Amino acid sequence: MRRMFWLFTAVALSACTTTPVPQADPRLAWVDLSTVSGKLVMADRLDDRRWPDGRYFQVTPGEHELIVRFDFEVYGGIGFNTDTFERKCYITLRYEHFQAGQRYRVEAREIGLRPSARLYDSQRQIVAEDSHINCL
Repeated sequence: MRRMFWLFTAVALSACTTTPVPQADPRLAWVDLSTVSGKLVMADRLDDRRWPDGRYFQVTPGEHELIVRFDFEVYGGIGFNTDTFERKCYITLRYEHFQAGQRYRVEAREIGLRPSARLYDSQRQIVAEDSHINCL
């Protein structure tokens, strides 16, 4: 019985992690997320509402505020301290001109101890930069 429980649990959890990303709606703008130097970047909030899928944003045309979660490791490196610890930050980006059918990309990175993020349009032009950062 116990073996059956663990088998069912493993199957149920694997189903959650293999959910495909939905098709992009041409009436909306699509926002991908990536990190250059961090451990994790994911969609957190859209216009002050929790976003249900951390892999992307899909927004109506016009102005929106995106909040992304960005995790990265910080190295001690002072004296004999070589320990690392993880920083979790929430980065806010605002953009007024999202266009239907367009793809955008948020790239999060850390330089030293400071996280930052930029929003790029489909021509790889920077259209917004972080306006607020809150690290825990």
